Amino acid sequence: AVLLGNISLGKRDCMVKSLKRSVSVSERHVSIQTTLEGLEGLVDLNGAGRKSCPLCPEEKFKACYSHKLRRHLQNLHWKVYVEFEGQKMCICHLPCRQLKSSLGSDQVRSGLVAHYHCVVCSVTIARKTDMISHLKRHINKGETEASYSGSSDAYEIMKELGTNVQLLPNHTTPQKTDTYFSRKMKTNRQLVFCSLAVLAEDRNPLECLDAFGATGIMGLQWAKHLHNSVKVTINDINEACVKMIKENCHLNHIRVEGNRTGRQLDGAGDADSPIASVEVVKMDANVIMHLRPFDYIHLDPFGTAVNYLDAAFRNVRNLGIVSVTSTDAGSLYSKSLNVTLRHYGCQIVRTEYYRELAARMVLASVARAAARCNKGIEVLLAVALEHFVLVVVRVLRGPTQADESAKKLRQLLHCQWCEERVFLKPGSMVEENLYRQLPCQCHGSMPGKTAVELGPLWAGPLFNTGFLRRMLVAAVQHNMEDIQPLVKTLICEADCTTLKPFPVPGYSADTSDQSGKRKTTGEESGNVLKKIKADTSLEHPAFYYSIHRHSIRGMNMPKLNKFLQYLTEAGFRVSRTHFDPTGVRTDATLAQFKEVLTKYSVPTYSSAPQSSAAGSDRRQTL
Repeated sequence: AVLLGNISLGKRDCMVKSLKRSVSVSERHVSIQTTLEGLEGLVDLNGAGRKSCPLCPEEKFKACYSHKLRRHLQNLHWKVYVEFEGQKMCICHLPCRQLKSSLGSDQVRSGLVAHYHCVVCSVTIARKTDMISHLKRHINKGETEASYSGSSDAYEIMKELGTNVQLLPNHTTPQKTDTYFSRKMKTNRQLVFCSLAVLAEDRNPLECLDAFGATGIMGLQWAKHLHNSVKVTINDINEACVKMIKENCHLNHIRVEGNRTGRQLDGAGDADSPIASVEVVKMDANVIMHLRPFDYIHLDPFGTAVNYLDAAFRNVRNLGIVSVTSTDAGSLYSKSLNVTLRHYGCQIVRTEYYRELAARMVLASVARAAARCNKGIEVLLAVALEHFVLVVVRVLRGPTQADESAKKLRQLLHCQWCEERVFLKPGSMVEENLYRQLPCQCHGSMPGKTAVELGPLWAGPLFNTGFLRRMLVAAVQHNMEDIQPLVKTLICEADCTTLKPFPVPGYSADTSDQSGKRKTTGEESGNVLKKIKADTSLEHPAFYYSIHRHSIRGMNMPKLNKFLQYLTEAGFRVSRTHFDPTGVRTDATLAQFKEVLTKYSVPTYSSAPQSSAAGSDRRQTL
């Protein structure tokens, strides 16, 4: 009986395995076949009448008779297949993959493109050589089991800041997926969250927009942690992204407003009531920002964001906040100068302070877009890291505010020899020799043109100390330990000091300058410009110097913290900068910087003669 039972159990397991195998085979894409007969079996070629190709749309290949369709399947689809472990991936012309357009119009639907479906991860790849390389990477990683797009196991669940999101296997490649997600942008998402949390303390409820939702993780984090303080709207132009955002809302017990299916999903089979609600919209980003006003707008497209700045400032409310994330590192970091000139209208070169140059370049584009809408900006935060540039600005309505912001756009005079730099003085007077404004003397000792004009760039401050302190409080309250050291560095950089007073637990702000708030009364809003002019002497110095870039050959330079102390003792304002771990932000000129560095540097051979002299004395004594 036991033997019969084991046999029956073995048969049952075999049946289950065969059932699973049949299900997986039925779920794979129709372009993946094992034999030519299987591909021809997709259509009844023995029947009479005209028949359509199963791998081509009707507008590409019209219905025809069986003999012509058989040749079409053999010569076009089967002839260029890619084989992997007995599975043959034929080329597909169905609307599974859409050819994305340029960076400036990444939301515009474009034409279809021929592609292959990967038998392992279900990704779509256009070129045959790229598919072969893609399969080799799967083999190197040991991923040889086929998983098809129809199976639910193809999704990966990722948790960040208490929010769960579903990810597709190709979520890290923006050219091959619409629901792009990058783990390297976690710092950017947390900084944006803290800036929104600070604004939510002043306005309640707060209408905020995530213009490019993708997976929707940023808007879901806003709704899940800020609850009723915010009214979140997540927008995306792609239908697949909107569908995934709604699924992620259901995954986090968040109700989808304005969608009957979303309400049914949230209430079906869940004992827990929704903890928050969001509005999911399928619309072009420029259109929704023109149609509706918001208090907080976040722009994070793939590449540059200059195409959406005009729409963002057209309808944003007074004293609202606009945060812009730019990921076009090639044009921002001086690698593609023609693209930089085309997108940002700035002439730049590669410098040691290229990251701050990128932040000021983005701020210049933001200020011009705001000025076209009769609005000015107050910069609250500017961060430039390896993968992105993030700027957060507060919107100030009125032509007077717009004029004051436009006056802070200046040209930068950069010395090509010593990399000294200075913003050109404002005014319409013609100056005979611009080199006189540079503190260095390279023009007198070098023949020809030694400096170039860069810009126009933002010449105003990059940080608001009070706002950063409130962001640090929000980061501590929401347990964001990853960005707390960065925010502390930004606070020291904003004050241009090496001191670190962070009374976070019992933090209380009494004045507007300490808290970073904007008073909304008529008298206070009228005195904004006077307060800005009065505090110009307290602004942090522009740009920074790298201690390694200006080190003296044959000399051992002091440690960075010791060097900061020496500069402070010499009477200069000094701080570290997040733009460069070896950078020093100071109001000293480059000549004064090098003078202090030379004074406290030790020759590399200074210890060798002393040791040899001591050895000779020892030998004489012996």
